[in-house]
Amino acid sequence: MQFLVHYFLHLVFPGIVAYAFYRPRWLKVYLLLLATMLVDVDHLLATPIYQPCRCSIGFHPLHSFIACVLYAVLLYWPKTRIVALGLLMHMATDGIDCIWNSYSCG
Repeated sequence: MQFLVHYFLHLVFPGIVAYAFYRPRWLKVYLLLLATMLVDVDHLLATPIYQPCRCSIGFHPLHSFIACVLYAVLLYWPKTRIVALGLLMHMATDGIDCIWNSYSCG
């Protein structure tokens, strides 16, 4: 179930947001929101690269609290707003995983 929620929030929810708030150019916005998932490149710096119960938030450099504050600041400028939105939605999804993992991985 957690797997389905995680990928729904990463892949489908951005499409819903793009269509609801950027309808005239929803496809371009959706693809840009999907492109922000490249922030996961920082997972390649970890050893092991994937660990099921590891919380990304606060562990990986681009998932740090300082990075999240920077993403929030980027909301201020219209030219960076969509990228910032995608990054913050990504961090929220990973944060939900952290909460979920705290119960399932104990």
